[in-house]
Amino acid sequence: MVCAPPLSGSVPPYYREVYEAIRSKIEERVQVEVFQRLLSRTDLPSGVQGQIAEHVDYTDGFLSKLSLYKALALIALAQQGKQPSPKLLENCIQEFPKPQLGEFKDLQTLRMQPTQESPLTVPQTLGKLLARDTVQVELIPEKKGLFLKHVEYQITSQHFKISVYRRYSDFDVFHELLLQRFAYRMVPALPPKRMLKGVLTSMSERDFIEGRRRALGRFINLVARHPFFSEDELVKTFLTFNGSDVQVKMRDACKKMGDEFMTNTMATLAKDYLPADIQAQFSSSRELIRNIHNSFHKLRDRAEKMAERSKENATDLLMFGRELSTLGSDGSPIPSLASSQSTWGILRQSLKGLSVEFALLADKGAQQGRREEDDVVEKLNLFLDLLQSYRDLCERHEKGVLHEHQRALQKYGMMKRQMMSATVQPKEQVSVEQLESRIVQQENAIQTMELRNYFSLFCLHQETQLIFTYLPITSHILGAFVNSQVQGHQEMGAVWNDLQQKLGCLFGVDEMQSPPLTPK
Repeated sequence: MVCAPPLSGSVPPYYREVYEAIRSKIEERVQVEVFQRLLSRTDLPSGVQGQIAEHVDYTDGFLSKLSLYKALALIALAQQGKQPSPKLLENCIQEFPKPQLGEFKDLQTLRMQPTQESPLTVPQTLGKLLARDTVQVELIPEKKGLFLKHVEYQITSQHFKISVYRRYSDFDVFHELLLQRFAYRMVPALPPKRMLKGVLTSMSERDFIEGRRRALGRFINLVARHPFFSEDELVKTFLTFNGSDVQVKMRDACKKMGDEFMTNTMATLAKDYLPADIQAQFSSSRELIRNIHNSFHKLRDRAEKMAERSKENATDLLMFGRELSTLGSDGSPIPSLASSQSTWGILRQSLKGLSVEFALLADKGAQQGRREEDDVVEKLNLFLDLLQSYRDLCERHEKGVLHEHQRALQKYGMMKRQMMSATVQPKEQVSVEQLESRIVQQENAIQTMELRNYFSLFCLHQETQLIFTYLPITSHILGAFVNSQVQGHQEMGAVWNDLQQKLGCLFGVDEMQSPPLTPK
């Protein structure tokens, strides 16, 4: 593609009319496909059409207004028998010639309407989802005396650029309202509350509180990044409201809005967009996601064990160094029968200084364990939380909407039988009218249930898409795992090399390269 030089001649009104006829209604530009259709109407030889196309500049599949004008001028000059070239445009100082494009009224048919994506499609990528928001959850313990009264969390949303303070009970109410508002979507589970009985200095309590903080962080990030949650008033209130009565505020917001079925414009139209084989698609997707869920569980368990081993290795290295230091600090005199030939006295003095390197190795090992927990295990847990929420959603669909629909149909059948019985055996007019009224109400309830069932399937289809949108997180996890291993081995390798050189200086090269003490 060669960029054409600026136009030197004047632009005739016809050029503007062509532009208005074929430009996109959304973009103030002309789609390349539309221009190619226009070019094919000129009856110019294909070779000449190709030359004109090469001289037209475009960006992201669109021609600007100026690019179209240049193209129209080249078409007109080519139709006059001239070789289409940008130099012709430089030399043209008068009004540009008018190209022959057929009937003007037919030009509008060239315009390509933008493809309307099905409302069923969720046009998201993992990058877009992760960019929606990142929410930090930090622990702020409040203490009265020695015993913990409650734990408070500082919640900081990058999207809303604000920090608020929340207790676990606020998360609990928020979760309850999310399930009411978005019963047909993936709502991640909350970690257990578990009443704290010990004091904060207890390691088990510390571990529990830290684990809960991490789980709450995963929960709120999955919610804040969900395309149907992130801009909802309920989520905004939780992430931004600074008053003390946040629970009341959230309940009020939820009451005003109702559930998603009442507010989503697709609720009553969902059936029209569902594919005919939606149940088969749902079953196959559910089975595949169940297998993925099981595999990721095993990956997480292995990653946890590796992180634990790294921390245990760090502890062992620290204790190994301390024992060497203890051994070197032993001031017991060496027996005279061994003192003449033994180098133990000098060797013992050297051992005391090795604890520094082993302490450094232990520190590097502990850092490795933390990296594996923060960068690998935590990402695996995030995806597992999402997969579990999908499993919970499938169960809600089957045990909730479908079950209620079946119960409503059974009730309706029973009322119809009662009505038939009443017509055969004359009863009071009032009771018959009441029965008729109840049947009408039940028919309306069934109709609503059917609409909710289709909307539930509609949402389930979209949530399934989100699971597959999240699947590339596998590469993030593997990248974090490999990077943590490379960094850990490099850092510890450097300390081991330093230690090897130090041992060579202290004990001599011969001792360091002695043959094995036991046969292989």
